[in-house]
Amino acid sequence: MGATKTDHFTNKQNSIAMLAKALGHPARIAILEYLIKVDTCICGDIVNELPLAQPTVSQHLKELKNAGLIKGDIEGNSICYCIEEKVLDKIGEYFKTLSSKLAIKNSKCC
Repeated sequence: MGATKTDHFTNKQNSIAMLAKALGHPARIAILEYLIKVDTCICGDIVNELPLAQPTVSQHLKELKNAGLIKGDIEGNSICYCIEEKVLDKIGEYFKTLSSKLAIKNSKCC
């Protein structure tokens, strides 16, 4: 079988794209903002904050966790979620690097 299109890009490019895809839904942004606000929480708390059904919130949490943006610890029958700061820092550094390269660029494009 042939190579996938992602094979044509660097690991860093694929990693940032995966994180960007996970951030590509407003509910996931709202979840991250809520987690930062409360510092830690249980899934039921998130459901109460969003206008979404519990299974939908769970799916968004799964996407964020699969991308490495959040982590969760099991506490009894509940899962307590929090932000994975190192991964969030990685995204910030990527955009900071892009921004600084753009500032250095001296061409008048567009």
